[in-house]
Formats: sequence, structure tokens, C-alpha cells
Amino acid sequence: MQANKFIVIVAVLIAAGVVALSAIYTVDETEQVVITQFGRVVGEPITEPGLNFRIPLIQRINVFPKNIQAWDGDPGQIPTGDKTYIWVDSFSRWRIVDPVAYMRTVTDIQSALSRLDDIINPAVRNVITSHQLIETVRTSNREMTALDHGNIEDEAMQQALEELEREQRPAQYAVDVGRQRMTRMMLEDAQPKLNHLGIELIDIKIKRLNYVQEVRNSVYNRMIAERNQMAEKIRSMGEGEARKIDGDRERDLLEIQSEAYAVSEEIKGRADAEATRIYAEAYSLDSEFYSFMKSLDVYKSSLGKSQLVLSTDSRFLEYLNDFAIPGLE
Repeated sequence: MQANKFIVIVAVLIAAGVVALSAIYTVDETEQVVITQFGRVVGEPITEPGLNFRIPLIQRINVFPKNIQAWDGDPGQIPTGDKTYIWVDSFSRWRIVDPVAYMRTVTDIQSALSRLDDIINPAVRNVITSHQLIETVRTSNREMTALDHGNIEDEAMQQALEELEREQRPAQYAVDVGRQRMTRMMLEDAQPKLNHLGIELIDIKIKRLNYVQEVRNSVYNRMIAERNQMAEKIRSMGEGEARKIDGDRERDLLEIQSEAYAVSEEIKGRADAEATRIYAEAYSLDSEFYSFMKSLDVYKSSLGKSQLVLSTDSRFLEYLNDFAIPGLE
């Protein structure tokens, strides 16, 4: 009889221990808990991490994530305001800010993602279809810089490229809104529809944009034509610069040759003057001897190379007559 009482007491103690342990639960820093009793919410949500207690078997623990969650939309074809069809792939980040409302309307992550699909996708589509393609692609009307052109050092070349960019950009391509403001508009459109779900959208971003296949070829051809036009502009500027360099080279060469010719003529003039001075000094020392030597030079250079018919009393033969051989006169 006593053994049976002991067994009963042990069983009761074990059951009490199990019940006591089931009354204790912990909340992680990435979790938030809502306590329900017979399907009704009891107390305030528990959002701080730590050890907590509940009434076993009566109260139920409902755990929801507190950290940021990801939503990744399915890429879809959307027409822009200028009737250009593009593929848009968007994503978003969200979190649960009201776990009680979340539990009553959504209950789990998969249901929440499904509701986000129904709300975010139309918001993205509405904003994109209300604006031109350039608004979705660009953020501002920023001009191209030297970094965009490969660090072009020639200032004139850089200015010409910037002017060409402005000429090729039609007026309807001016950015008034831009992608950043468009994503904020998507967020402002979607958030009011999620408030009753206890969900806060942190951000909506466009992951990827692309033309549909039938538009890509025409776009690529236009891009090629624009780049060819820019390349032709650069080549013509380069040819003009080359002609300018050749002209400067020819001018510098003529200047150098002219200066060299002037220096050479000056040297020749000084040399001729010096030679004349030496000849004059030599002539003043002995004019007869100087005349004799010069005549010999003339004889040497002229006689024997040409035929001359001269009179015997010619002054040209003066010195020959002085040394004439008798019998040959």
C-alpha cells in the first residue's frame, strides 16, 4: 500500500515538473511572441529577448520573426509611359512591426509573401507605366565626365565630346523624377495597404531592367550608330590635330633652315673678307710676284683643256713670252 502511494507521489511530482517546465519559455533576439488563450490574445506582445512564463496547457506561444525579411518579385514585362516594353525584376525588404495584427491576418511567412506579391507588384507596375523609360533607367541629368571617357586629358577633346552628348540627347530624355524617387513612390503606394497586416516595408528596389527581345535589336543598332557618330567626330578631330602638328613641324623646319642659311652666308662672307684681306696684303708686299703666281694658276687651269687662238703680243702670254724657247717664237 505504501509502495503504491510512493509511486503515485513520484508520478505527481514528475507531472508537476513537466507542467512547470512547459510554463517556462525563452524568446530569442530575432523573435517576438504573442500569447493566446483559447484563441484570444492575452497581454502585450513580447519583443525583448529573455526568459518568460505562461500558463501551461491553456496559453499558447505564437512565435514570429523580428528581423528583416526578404521579398523577391518575379520578373515581368511592363510597358513604360512612352510605350516601351521592358522586363523588370524588383525586390523588397520588410519586417513585422505589429505581431498581433500579423497573426490575425497573415499567420505565417508564406502567406505574408503571397500578400506582398499582390500589393508590391501592382505598385511597381503603376509607377513604371506612369513614367518614361529614361526615368526608370537614370537618376539625374548628370553630364558625362572625363572618367566616363577614359580620363581624356585633352580639354578641347573633352568639351567636344560633352557637346556631342548634349546634341545626341533629345529633349524628351530629360530626367524629371529618376529611379530613386520612383522607388520611393512605389513604397508610398504599397505601404498603406500593408498597415492592417502589421507589416512595414523598409524599401523597394529595382534589381534588373532589360528590353524585351523585339526591342533590343533596334536599341543596339541605335547605340552603334551613336557610337559610330562619336567615333567619326573623334577621328575628324584627330585628323585636324595631326594636320596642325604637320604644319607646325614644316614651319619649324623652314625657320631652322632659314636661320642655318643665314649663319652659313655670314660665315662665308667673313671668310671671303678674310681671304680678300690676305690677298691684298700679299699683293702689297710684291705686286709683280703676286701677278706672276696668279698668272701661273690661270695657265694651269686653262691651258691644255681648251684651244685658244691668241696673238703673240697678248698680255695673257706675257710670262710665256719671257720664258720662250728660241726658235719657237
